[in-house]
Amino acid sequence: MSQENIPLDASMRADDPRADDHRDDHTHQVLPDLAYKRTVFVNHAYIGLPGQGDRKWVLVDAGVTGMSAEAIEHAARDRFGEHVRPACILLTHGHFDHIGAAKELADKWDCPIYAHELELPYLTGQAAYPKPDPHVGGGMMATLSPLYPRGPFDLIERIEHLPNDGTVPFLPDWKWIHVPGHSPGQVAFWRESDRSLLSADAFITTRQESAYAAVTQAMELHGPPMYFTIDFEAARQSVERLAALEPELVVPGHGRAMHGPELRAKLHELVQHFAEIAVPKDGKYVKNPARVEDGSAYVS
Repeated sequence: MSQENIPLDASMRADDPRADDHRDDHTHQVLPDLAYKRTVFVNHAYIGLPGQGDRKWVLVDAGVTGMSAEAIEHAARDRFGEHVRPACILLTHGHFDHIGAAKELADKWDCPIYAHELELPYLTGQAAYPKPDPHVGGGMMATLSPLYPRGPFDLIERIEHLPNDGTVPFLPDWKWIHVPGHSPGQVAFWRESDRSLLSADAFITTRQESAYAAVTQAMELHGPPMYFTIDFEAARQSVERLAALEPELVVPGHGRAMHGPELRAKLHELVQHFAEIAVPKDGKYVKNPARVEDGSAYVS
């Protein structure tokens, strides 16, 4: 089994980027109440039916620091209406490419931001994420990773932790699932009724270490971006947990949405061969993962 990737067939795509070119909001709508959009090299998602009014939808993640607010606001306005604000912003985790516009938009929309409690030290100005490892995975994105912001980020005026019972605020049909490894408090969002999954960076559908793949969104099933993953065994267990759900539709943190039986087959293949596909042969966190329990995940 090659460590490079698991290629995906065209039939696995839940959306063709060309199919949504005519949409005013320029999002990829994969279900009537679920759409996503890529800003730079990362996805954010919109949950809620258009036309339902103020506070009737939710934003999941908020793009890259300094590059996403205008695009997100424009898409939200076109999708839901002028002055139609979200009920909240949900964060899958706190890395710079997922929280970029969160504070700016939360202040403008006067809404709370929710994340797992294990992410809060990084989102309340207390701690920086562990240093990335630019030597794993290969590719320009990995090489440049020491330049990426890793905090501390300060969202303390808006941030709240997700309910401990797995419920998602304002989304009664959805649950959050703790999927650590890429970050201590990363979560995925799951709707059992139609087996829809927002997988965050627990697994993705492009080789994020490669700048070319990140830009072109070349389709392949992959583990979490290696350069920011701090516990590969936890990451493996997280993928196993999500594969066991047998999802019908996945919107990942990076790459295009996918669906159907071939998705599930490739996801189980990723679980079976996780060590060869998703774990680098060497790397600072392969044998010595950063741990929240002993404080090492909080070292700046």
